Amino acid sequence: MAELTYRQAVAVALAQEMARDERVVLLGEDIGSGGVFKTLTGLTERFGATRVRDTPISEQAIAGAAMGAAMAGLRPVAEIMFSDFYATCWDQVANEIAKTRYMTGGQVSLPVVIRGASGSGGLGFGSQHSQAVENWAMCVPGLKIVSPATPSDMVGLLAAAVRDDDPVLVFEHKALYSMKEEFPVEDGTDHVVPLGHARVVRPGQDVTLVGLGFSVGLCQRAAERIDQEGVHAEVLDLRCLVPLDAQRVLDSVRRTGRAVIVEENPGQLGWAAAIGSIVAEEAFDALTAPPVRVSGANVPLPVATALEAAVNPSVDDIVTAVRRVLDPAPRTLCRPGVLNPSIP
Repeated sequence: MAELTYRQAVAVALAQEMARDERVVLLGEDIGSGGVFKTLTGLTERFGATRVRDTPISEQAIAGAAMGAAMAGLRPVAEIMFSDFYATCWDQVANEIAKTRYMTGGQVSLPVVIRGASGSGGLGFGSQHSQAVENWAMCVPGLKIVSPATPSDMVGLLAAAVRDDDPVLVFEHKALYSMKEEFPVEDGTDHVVPLGHARVVRPGQDVTLVGLGFSVGLCQRAAERIDQEGVHAEVLDLRCLVPLDAQRVLDSVRRTGRAVIVEENPGQLGWAAAIGSIVAEEAFDALTAPPVRVSGANVPLPVATALEAAVNPSVDDIVTAVRRVLDPAPRTLCRPGVLNPSIP
């Protein structure tokens, strides 16, 4: 066992899959030297420039080349440096890659993984480099969506994504890159976490906290705080939005009777709304209070650290939301635009 960071876990997963299957190739901007976030360090030296290919600064070219490579029999892993930049290649991703299997009647599969840095987390990268954009992808049929919350899950989920025969988007939260965890990193390790299986991070019986990626840690810290008040929260890590382990969420909510769903995405049409609607429709009889969402505010992300923190969900917001579902009488919202995304 050794300490593995979330950043190193990306390279561990890809090395595992590249050693296992020679069809796995990497492409993206500046990846030959390890990438701008140094998530691919050592892979060029080990597997060579033929399998770790630097590309021009063109997300359209990266996505299109990955699609063509997959159609030709390879299993490409493409990097979009910041997930915000999906906006520049969304036609390739949403209209071509996501739909090819369907439009060919299943004759052509696209085992493409597109991965990149997502979210803010207090890093001050500004409006165009800090967005959490899982919402963009969740509404496109044909795409699978993964967002690991720990180094071990980064290894296992990314490996599963590479082995999948359908397109998978992997969102790596940049504020987690320095996170550490004990993990066996020696060659020969074959660690795979199946897609679509949520994880119970912490058991509890009073309220269910649902998170994804970075928000899982926020939920854990909120659960620890409210535990001191005698409230025992169950924390769920969705791991994937597509396929979604709705059954695990429903089973938990049916036991606790309450749900707080925490996302970094802006609350307007956020994935937390989708989870909340599933809970309300499928577990209505078990609820003692309506599901509550804690979301990012509907504003472009500021650069200033204090302002960024003001628009992102926090542990305080989650604790306030838990108190709200424990006592659902009408009350003032903890922060406009967070618990109620319709407020600007």
